[in-house]
Amino acid sequence: MTGTDSHGVSLRLLGLMTLHLHRARLFYEAVGIRLVEERHGGGPVHYSGQVGVTTIEVYPWPEDGPILDTSVRLGFEVDDLGRVLGSLKRVGAPVVTEPRMTPWGYRAVVKDPDGRAVEVYGREGRA
Repeated sequence: MTGTDSHGVSLRLLGLMTLHLHRARLFYEAVGIRLVEERHGGGPVHYSGQVGVTTIEVYPWPEDGPILDTSVRLGFEVDDLGRVLGSLKRVGAPVVTEPRMTPWGYRAVVKDPDGRAVEVYGREGRA
């Protein structure tokens, strides 16, 4: 996969539901996403931030909701993988794969507070 646009499509919004709102906020801030608290009308308090043109929203999962789906796999590219991985470890993120060169770049894999796999790529490992 390349980073090029496909037929004029780009991702504008990614909503993540979480059972652990505070821990998820800390996790995604450790990745480097600046999140701000929001609330729209009578909706729940949630957090929102930007990754390029994509808005990332982190919403609380309703206590009476069905089982949370953790099959989504996310990937972020960061300026300094070592620094970001250190920040993620400090907020308790389990490391699935330590940083190493892969066919897709220099990458580590961690789990977010809900168990989703999150790939973190270092720009410093680009060919």
